[in-house]
Amino acid sequence: MNLLDAVAIDVHAHVTRPTPVQDATAGAVEPGNEVRTGRAVTVDDVAAHYRARRMVAVVFPVDTETVSGRRPIPNDDVVEGALRHPDVLIPFASVDPWKGRVALDEVDRLIAAGHVRGFKFHPSTQAFFPDDRRFYPLYERIAGAGLRIVFHTGQTAIGARTPGGGGIKLKYSNPMHIDDVAADFPELTILMAHPSVPWQDEALAIAGHKANVYIDLSGWSPKYFPPQLVQQANTVLKDKVLFGSDYPMLAPDRWLEDFETAGFRDSVRSLLLKENAVRYLGLQA
Repeated sequence: MNLLDAVAIDVHAHVTRPTPVQDATAGAVEPGNEVRTGRAVTVDDVAAHYRARRMVAVVFPVDTETVSGRRPIPNDDVVEGALRHPDVLIPFASVDPWKGRVALDEVDRLIAAGHVRGFKFHPSTQAFFPDDRRFYPLYERIAGAGLRIVFHTGQTAIGARTPGGGGIKLKYSNPMHIDDVAADFPELTILMAHPSVPWQDEALAIAGHKANVYIDLSGWSPKYFPPQLVQQANTVLKDKVLFGSDYPMLAPDRWLEDFETAGFRDSVRSLLLKENAVRYLGLQA
């Protein structure tokens, strides 16, 4: 299958370690509707899942080693797996911003190799503010290579419903911390991941103001989307909003089922499910 022949492009899928899958974001998914395997979800697993549905997925790990102490899934595992499945997988990488020179060297190495299309950051689990100037050299490298950045925004499923949220602080994922980055790097294409609960209006304002910023709809069933998100996705932001599921935490089948009755206009469905992602990812070329 050619990437552009896919029926949809899911811009948000994970590979995971063999640990219990966290509940999806509070209120987002009802019990029994999320994927709960407890085992590792490999690149090959993701490829098989999406190929069976004639979909393409952007796949990535997340490196939180400085904060969590856990070794990340190597970027090379994701890249090499995606190269085995180029018809359905688009690889993104992840670096821990607190690793300093090590993170910069990893970005440089991956850019030189020429296989990744972007980088994923998770401010809450990596415990950093995106607009902290100490991390700007990372963005300079990524922007200079014409690659994309995904920032997690809003509430996170990780640590949800545990005492103290597992120590994870939501403040880092307020999308307003991305506004400076978008302004200071106008050549950098940025995707704000998830409906940005409880900062949905801030995310909509940034996407409406900054031409280089998009929103993905991953991590929440569409039936729980705030009404202003649906309204703007139907109108002024119809070219800035993208389909994402957050697989394996939320299966694309469940997301698409609820999308059918979530109030999205027929005229924008193809934009949200595929065409906006083609433009965001630069697949036209």
